[in-house]
Amino acid sequence: MQLGSTPTSEGTCFAIYSAVAEDVELCFFDAAGNQTESRFLANCDDDVWHDFVPGCEPGQRYGFRVHGPWDPELGLRCNPAKLMLDPYARIIEGELTWHEAVFDYKLDGDKTNRCGQDSAPWVPVSVVSEHCIERKHDRPHVPWKDTVFYEANVRGFTMQHPAVPLDDRGKFTGMCNADVLAYIKALGITSIELMPIQAFVDEHHLANKELRNFWGYNTVGFLAPMPRYAGSEPLIELREMVRSIHDVGLEVILDVAYNHTGEGDFHGPSLSFRGIDNLSYYRVHPDNPALYVNDTGCGNTINADHPRVKQLILDSLGHFAEDVGVDGFRFDLATILGRHEHGFSSEHPLLSAIGSDSRLSDLKLIAEPWDPGPGGYQLGQFPPRWAEWNDQYRDTIRRFWRGDQGLSGATAQRMHGSADVFESNGRPPFASINFITSHDGYTLMDTVSYEQRHNETNGEDNRDGHSHNYSCNYGEEGETGNNDLQALRRRQRLNMLACLLFSQGTPMLLAGDEFGNSQQGNNNAYAQDNPIGWLDWTAFKDDPEFTDQVRDLIWLRRETALLRIEDYIHDRLPTIDGSIELRWINAAGEIKRDDEWSESKAFTLLMTAQNTDGSESSLAIAINCFHEPASLKLPATAHEWRVSFSSDAGLGAMKNNRTLVLGGRTIALLQR
Repeated sequence: MQLGSTPTSEGTCFAIYSAVAEDVELCFFDAAGNQTESRFLANCDDDVWHDFVPGCEPGQRYGFRVHGPWDPELGLRCNPAKLMLDPYARIIEGELTWHEAVFDYKLDGDKTNRCGQDSAPWVPVSVVSEHCIERKHDRPHVPWKDTVFYEANVRGFTMQHPAVPLDDRGKFTGMCNADVLAYIKALGITSIELMPIQAFVDEHHLANKELRNFWGYNTVGFLAPMPRYAGSEPLIELREMVRSIHDVGLEVILDVAYNHTGEGDFHGPSLSFRGIDNLSYYRVHPDNPALYVNDTGCGNTINADHPRVKQLILDSLGHFAEDVGVDGFRFDLATILGRHEHGFSSEHPLLSAIGSDSRLSDLKLIAEPWDPGPGGYQLGQFPPRWAEWNDQYRDTIRRFWRGDQGLSGATAQRMHGSADVFESNGRPPFASINFITSHDGYTLMDTVSYEQRHNETNGEDNRDGHSHNYSCNYGEEGETGNNDLQALRRRQRLNMLACLLFSQGTPMLLAGDEFGNSQQGNNNAYAQDNPIGWLDWTAFKDDPEFTDQVRDLIWLRRETALLRIEDYIHDRLPTIDGSIELRWINAAGEIKRDDEWSESKAFTLLMTAQNTDGSESSLAIAINCFHEPASLKLPATAHEWRVSFSSDAGLGAMKNNRTLVLGGRTIALLQR
C-alpha cells in the first residue's frame, strides 16, 4: 500500500505506519490553521493505518494525532495532543514556532508527565499533493570522468546575487535564474551539488539566540521541499528549478540528511516520527530506551535496521529521482545508513538497497563516509557504485601548500586519485571526491587568511567548529591591506585549486571560492543565515582575473584527457589505443628515490600517452611548494614543452627545452 496521501478523482487515500498506535486520528485544517474536521482511520493492516476520504482533493492541509502508549522511560511517546507531520508528505506548509506546546512532556515538571496542550497552532502541516505523472527527464548524464562538482546553498548563493530579483532571492526560482546558470555553465561546472532542500526546522537553541538553521541538516520531511525556499508551490518550483538547470546541460545533486531528524534528543519537540512510532524510527539504548543512540552528534540516530525506515528512505530517494528528476545524491553522515547495533557494515541491507534500486540505477551516489559515533570513520569502505568525500585529500593538500614537512609522498598519493584508499576493493579514481573546501569549514579565502576560527556570532563562545583547519594567515590574521601578503594569499589559493583540478579523481569546488568569498573566519556558518553565510558577490569585482584563471583551469582539465584517467596507473597502464605511462621525477629529472619522498618540496609528475600508431602526447605537472625558486629538469625530447598554466604569472621560458625555473610556491602544467 502506498503510504502518505494518494489523491484520486474521487478522493484521497491516507496511510501511515505505526506499530504502537491504538488509534490514528486524521485531522484537516483550513488556510487559517483552524482544525475543521477529524476522523479515525478505519483500517489497520500490518501496522499500516489507512482510510479513503471521499471528496478530499490536492491542497487539503492535514496532520495525524496518534493515540497510544505513553511511557517515555520505555521509549513510548504517543500523545494525541501533538499534531504529527506525515512522514510521506510531499508538501509541508508553514514552519515550526518554538512554544511549550510542541513538546510532548510538561516543561515545568517531571519529563514523564504528558503535556496536553494542542501543538497544532505551532507546527507545520502536511498538504495533499498530486503525484507527478510525467516521469521522463532529460538528464545530462555527465560521465564520472568529466564531472566537476560545485557545492552551493540555494539561499546563500542567491541572497546577494545582483542579477536575481529581490522576490526570487533565497528561493528555487533564484537558483534557476538565467544569469546564475549562465555563470555556472561558463565556469565549466558540470554538476551543482545543492545543500539540503528537504523540509527542516531551526534548532531551539538557535531560536533563543535569534539565529536560524542555514545549512539545512535538520530534516523533518524526507519527501517535501523546504517551504522557506519556495513561494506558493514548493514542489512545482523545485521541479522547475531542476528542469531549468538541466536545460543548460548541468546536473543536480541533492545533499540529503537521512541520518537523524530535527526532533533532537529526549528533550526535543514531537513533530512526526517520535509521536508516530518512536522505537521503530530511532535507535535507542538497549538498557535505557528513554535515551537515543547519538552516533550523529545531533541528538538522535535513525534506525537503519528497521524495514519501514529503509522503505521511507528508498521512497524518498525514488520520489526525488522520478518525480523531481535529480541526477544523484550526496548522503550526509552516510555511515549511519550502514550502521547495525554493533557498527558499520558496507554490506548493510539499506546500502545494498540504495545501490540496487532501479529508480536510482543511473544516478550518482556520494557518501560522506564518517560520523561521530564509535568506528564512524569509514573512508574507502563503501560499495562499488559509491563515490566518497575524501577529507584526506583536503587535509594533505592544505598542509602541503602551507609548507608542512614530509608530505610530498602523501600529496602524490592524493593527486594519483588515492589508490591507497579506493583501489583495493576494485573502485576507480572517480570514487575519490577531491576537495579543498566545503560548506563545513573555512572558505578558500579564509584558509589563507585565518589561523584561528572566529565563530563568535554563533553564540557558543567560539567553541564550535573545527579546531584543526590546516590553514595559514602568512603573518597577519584576517583581512589585510598589505599588497605583498594579498599577492601571496592569492597565489596559494590558485595553487590549491590548480592542484585540485590536476589531480585524478572527481573535483569539487565550494561556490564562491572562484572569486574569493569570505565568511570572516567563521568555519561553522551553519547558523549564519545572513551576510556571513551568504555569498558576497562584490568580491567578484575585486579580482575578476582570478575567476578567469579558475575557469581556465576547469576547461583545461576538460580538454586534457590525461587529467581524467578512468583507471589507476602504476608505472604503465595498457589502453585500447596503446598505453599511458606515469612517472614522478625529482628536480634532477630522475625517478624519485624512496628516501626523497619524505622531504622533497619540488618535483614533477610526468604522464605520457603512447599510441599504437607511434604518436604520443605528454604532460608535466611541476610543483614547488617551497618559498624559494627551484630548477626542475624534464626529460629530453624533440618536441617543445608548452606552458598551459602557471600560478606564477612571471614564469619564464625553459632552458634548452629541459630546465624549468619554477618560482617559489608555484604549480605549472606543461604539455607537448
